[in-house]
Amino acid sequence: MKKSFVLFAVLFALVLGVNQNILAQNEPVLYFCKKYGNNGEVGVGDRFTTGYLTVMVKCDYALDLEDCSIQFDLYNPRSKKFEYYKKFDYVVEPDMKYIFFAKNDESDLKFEDPGFYRVFLLDDRDKTVASALIEIVD
Repeated sequence: MKKSFVLFAVLFALVLGVNQNILAQNEPVLYFCKKYGNNGEVGVGDRFTTGYLTVMVKCDYALDLEDCSIQFDLYNPRSKKFEYYKKFDYVVEPDMKYIFFAKNDESDLKFEDPGFYRVFLLDDRDKTVASALIEIVD
């Protein structure tokens, strides 16, 4: 009796898990492309050569950001930790759901050194809104 109850409980939990709605990504997604222009994103990927890139953020709802920043942390294989590399400030509209962050007068968004980077979109309190990993090669 006890074994059948446990089996029933496990099966019930599995059925509930399988019947959950699988929803599309609704949280902010951060990704990269070579550039963003009139024809949209060009060269989307997660492995690039050194140089300038565009950071993209897409979401199903308004991000409610005004002052925000993009921060790069570079992986240090000696310490086996990500270390702060650089940070760029941006001003956006609160109702934006789709944003591209590119080189401008104050921000170069240049990946100068090969390695693995953790890239963050941060709000005005330096809280993470979205993040992603990218590999830069020579």
